[in-house]
Amino acid sequence: MARVRFIGPEPVTVPELGGRSVQPDEVVEVPDHRYDGYVCQSSTWEPVDEPREPEPLVRKAVAARAAKEREV
Repeated sequence: MARVRFIGPEPVTVPELGGRSVQPDEVVEVPDHRYDGYVCQSSTWEPVDEPREPEPLVRKAVAARAAKEREV
């Protein structure tokens, strides 16, 4: 899971996080696939820990890139 900090001035309710209230300056975990949806709102959220690429997907991408380079 990725982590973001809420930098807004007042508490907010975040439906995606189960309807929980997030306080100013609070760090929360968000699903990796939704991280960009938070940090693109730079006046409200700031990045803390970026999402990690799942290990198997990284290996698969590296293997695919190497195979493609061999074809050229």
